This record gives sequence, C-alpha cells and structure tokens, in this order.
Amino acid sequence: MAITKSKIAVGLLVGGILTVVFGTVLVFVGPIIIDDQIAKNVEINPKNEMSYTMWKDIPVPFFMSVYFFNVLNPQEILNGEKPMVEQRGPYVYSQKRWKDNITFHENNTVSYKEYRQYFFERDMSVGDESDVVTIPNMLVLGAAVMMEKLPYAVRMIISASFKAFKETAFLTKPVGELMWGYDSKLVDFLNSYFPGMLPSTGKFGLFSEFNNSNSGMFTVNTGQDDIRKVHKVDNWNGLKKVDYWGTEQCNMINGTAGQMWPPFMTPESTLPFYSPDACRSMELVYQRPGSVGGVPVYRFVSPTTLFANGQDYAPNEGFCPCRQSGLLSVSSCRNKSPVFISQPHFFNGDPFLLSTVLGLSPNEDDHGLFIDIHPETGVPMNVSVRLQLNILMKAVSGITETGTISEVVMPMIWFGESGYIDGPILKTFHTNLVVMPAMMEYMQYIFISLGLATIVGAVILKTQVKHRAQSSANLTEKQDQVVCYFSKGGALKHFQKIIKSKPDVHLNRAFVEPQIQICHCAVPFN
Repeated sequence: MAITKSKIAVGLLVGGILTVVFGTVLVFVGPIIIDDQIAKNVEINPKNEMSYTMWKDIPVPFFMSVYFFNVLNPQEILNGEKPMVEQRGPYVYSQKRWKDNITFHENNTVSYKEYRQYFFERDMSVGDESDVVTIPNMLVLGAAVMMEKLPYAVRMIISASFKAFKETAFLTKPVGELMWGYDSKLVDFLNSYFPGMLPSTGKFGLFSEFNNSNSGMFTVNTGQDDIRKVHKVDNWNGLKKVDYWGTEQCNMINGTAGQMWPPFMTPESTLPFYSPDACRSMELVYQRPGSVGGVPVYRFVSPTTLFANGQDYAPNEGFCPCRQSGLLSVSSCRNKSPVFISQPHFFNGDPFLLSTVLGLSPNEDDHGLFIDIHPETGVPMNVSVRLQLNILMKAVSGITETGTISEVVMPMIWFGESGYIDGPILKTFHTNLVVMPAMMEYMQYIFISLGLATIVGAVILKTQVKHRAQSSANLTEKQDQVVCYFSKGGALKHFQKIIKSKPDVHLNRAFVEPQIQICHCAVPFN
C-alpha cells in the first residue's frame, strides 16, 4: 500500500517529538553521568589503574627553584648597619616523588608515606652548585638567640667555642654545601653537649633533612564511601591534631595533604591542606578562572591573612608570639630555633619588614603562591608554592660574634616548588575532561534542534496535504466536460475526459492539475 504524505507527516512528527524528548533527557541526565564517572575516577582505588598510578607515583614533573640572598655587607651588619642583599638564583632541582608503605583500611582510608629525592638541573639553573654565596650562619646567630636567656658565663663559653671552631656570624660556602650539608666540628660539639638543639646529627645543611626523606605517615580518605571526603587527611603520624600552637583551632589538621582535593569545586570553595614542613594547616582562596592547555581551571592563591599576626587577624593568635604580619615563627616545631617563614621578599607582609633590609622587591607574579586546579576533578594542573626562610638576628651580650647587630628578621633563601601537567597526560585530561563533556553537551542541543526542525517540517507537510485536499474538494464543484477528438484516416472518434475548466483549453491539448492525467488529442487512434 502506498505511503501517503499524511502518514509521512505523522511519522516525522512522532520522530521529532521523540528526538526532542531524548535531547531534553540528556540535558538533565548527561551531567549526572559525567559526574558519576568523575567520582569513580578520582577516588583512591587500585581498580582505577590510570588515576591510582598517577596518585601513587606522581608522573607530573616537579621542580624546586632555590634563590639565595647573598649578603653584600656582612661587616657593616655586625656594626649595626642595615643589611644589604642581592638575589642569586635560581638553582633548580628536579624532584622525584612517590608513595610507599601504602595500606588500605576498612574505614575507607589509606595510609602512606611519600618520599622525595632532588637532582640538580644545571641547564635550568643560573650557575653551578659550586657557586659561592654568603648567608647568615644559623649555627652562630640561631644559637645566640636561643641561648640569650642562659647565664652570662654560659654565653661566654659558647662564644669561646665559636672562636675555637672558627665560626663567624656569616658563612661563605658553595651552594651545594649550604643546601645538602657540610662537615662542621661545631655541629659535633653542639650535638654532644646540647643534644636535640639541631634537627640532624650529621652534616648541617638547609635541606639536608629533606633529601631522600618522607613527610611522615599520612592517612587520608579514599572517597569510596563519600567522594566529598576524598584526599582529606584523617590523621598524620597517628595524630588528629598537633600540639605546636597555642589554640585548638591552630593545632587542627585540616584539608588534604596538599596534592589533590575533592571534586566539584565552585568559586566559593577553598583549598585547605596540612603542611608538615610549615607544621600547620593552611588555606588558599579563589582568585579567578583560567585555563591550562585548554583545560579550564580555577586559580587559588594565599590570602593576605595567611601569615598575618594575631592583632591583624584574630584566628592567628594561636600562632603567636608574633612579630609583624607576614611572618610565621616555626620555632615551636624546629627545635626552638629563631626561624621564620614568609612569602618571598616579604610579599603580603608588613611594609616594616621591607624597610629593615635593602635589596628586596616583592611582586605577585614572581613571589605569589598559587594553585591552578581543575574544579570538576580537584586535580591541580599548575602549581607554584613559594616560601622564604628567615632567621632572627640580634646582638646577644656575651656572644661577641653577634657584634652590635640591629635586631632584624633576615632573609636567607626562598624557594619555589612547581609542577604542571603536560604532554600525554595533559592530552588525556583535555580529551576526557573537556572534549568528551563538550561533545555530550553539543549532542544534547543537536538532538533538541533536530527534533524541533523535524516537528516543524512535519507540521508544514501536514498543512500542505490538508490545503491540497481542500483545494481538490473545491475544484470538484467546478468541473466541466471537455471533449477531445482523436483522428485516424479522417475519421473522428469520440473520447470524453473530465478535466478542470480552463478558458485556454485547445482542441488538441487539455491542461490539467497534477492529480488529473494530461490528454493529447492529436495522438492517432490505434
């Protein structure tokens, strides 16, 4: 049976409605499907081979760039003048990080230790590790402040020991030795008579305790029971909180271990994390959107209150005794040594800090701390964590090596740890997190548009069929009889045909509408 246009119109209408319904369902169901897949892939689960391997072995390249504040006027400083420094660097080290001692627990947590190794990268550095710089001698100046309240006679003995070991207030040594350690008879002496004063018992170096070391035993949530808790720290070295600080809030271990965060972030989200090196939890805040390699990211930065003192920001009162805003004393977790951390060049710090040292020039681009994170997965795409190590210098009576130094928080070095996702990993992220969701979103609206177009086409076709049927009915009422004659051998044969009445009908041709066959009257009759 022939398919009429009316049936075609009905079929197109039904198909269009179904297509619109399917597209509309995708609008609501599509994001749920995508979010469900993201949740399954970001949870810490050995069954997720790719994401678990990335979490375990961290294939992303990490680098540590170290800058020294080379002291230009050490003798003048001892005479009470303002310190003058010049920045030397970067001296760049690639980092290898991996997790070991991984143990999964029944309460949906996993414990691990993360190890790190550093390798000098000459091609990325401004010089070699043999470059010589001058910085404050932490063994002398730090010990002097730590022993300030001891009896005067003891301080004189300490000063005599400094002279015996030929230790002075400032140290001039190669970069490599300052970083990873050098032999010192003074270190051996202090460890013998003042055990526990120094963080290590071997060579003394600014980073000697970090290379080939781990950051302690972290236990974090796997997210298998609640994706909102994935990567959040359950405990560190068995502790739910630390005891370095003066308030319960400051002692809390908050957030993650600082590598990944829970997914589905918004501009109202923050990035809390616990840093064993800083001995405290910290929190970054949203700054602006951006993109890394075509992948959309949110940039989170350190707030101005990060190292603010208790007077400027009451919640930080527990980190006191405080000096000017912009400094965090870590003496409580660094063997009581007068060490402070800050942002490089005292960025975001009290202007007074800049006025005490010549040669500093802070700016956000070079010295700000930021993390670019993909909000849907909580995976950092580009990271730059920058911190500065400072020491409190002051004249201490009885210890002549300190001269008449004016009290000052003196910058020693600053370092930036950076990492970014690149190469095949970035392409995989771009495909899975950008291209595929975009294709699904486009398909939703393509289906809806196609369905609407089909419905419109069906309506138009149905209208045309209806109009022609009405026209045909009207024409039936106006029909005339037209006689056509066919000739053969002069004889006329009579043939009658009903056609539409037209004033221009000729004897040998009848013009008709498409539903009526055309007659050619001059055709010979067989």
